[in-house]
Amino acid sequence: MRFKDKVAIVTGAGQGIGEHYAKALAAEGAAVVVAEINEDNARTVAEAIVAEGGRAIHTRTDVSSEDSCAECVERTVAEFGGLDFLINNAAIFAGMRRKSWMEIELDYYRRFMAVNFESVLLMTRAAYPALKARGGGSIVNQSSTAAYYAGNYYGLAKLGVNGLTIALAKELGPDNIRVNGVAPGPTNTEATRTSVPEDRLKGIIEALPLRRLGETQDIVNTVLYLCSEESSWVTGQTWSVDGGQLMRP
Repeated sequence: MRFKDKVAIVTGAGQGIGEHYAKALAAEGAAVVVAEINEDNARTVAEAIVAEGGRAIHTRTDVSSEDSCAECVERTVAEFGGLDFLINNAAIFAGMRRKSWMEIELDYYRRFMAVNFESVLLMTRAAYPALKARGGGSIVNQSSTAAYYAGNYYGLAKLGVNGLTIALAKELGPDNIRVNGVAPGPTNTEATRTSVPEDRLKGIIEALPLRRLGETQDIVNTVLYLCSEESSWVTGQTWSVDGGQLMRP
């Protein structure tokens, strides 16, 4: 129960890895806000946490909207009295359009970047006063090893998240707010299996030193560490959890 009496917001927590983050934080004692644009999904996850004896509420949150982000934090503070952790997980990935830079529609690109990149800033700005009021806290931003390739707009968005993680860590550090990122490699999720053709996925796995897809728990463990006091002197870092996909000296 590392997080007893702590409060966490997890964006995009109505499904996928975000759902696992929310449930894992709740299992460690945190009160969790399931922030998700799909309200039905958010409600289902929050109810599942409560059914297991945890504390959770859900909010319909559009992370690309400044007002919606502010409302999410306001509801959190009203319900649980404060905020300690922010997990910026929400992103467009499953079902994303795969077009070249010369072909992608600009309206779609702008919406994509608003959700996958700018939302990190919007949620952090909304959460900052509440985190500061608690004497500090931890922010974890969901990146991806795609950031280091930056071959398409998904990679570019995550590269931006990495840069913003460093900038925010520098700015918020004096308020004892730590800002880190986690960059999963190819992970065994529905989104991965529906977005990546099977033959290509097989080739990716064969190229990994550990020769397997990551499991959700591999990523969850890192996020829990980055929220905990065990990482109290860690900030401005993006942790690759990728089976050795990227190795840098």
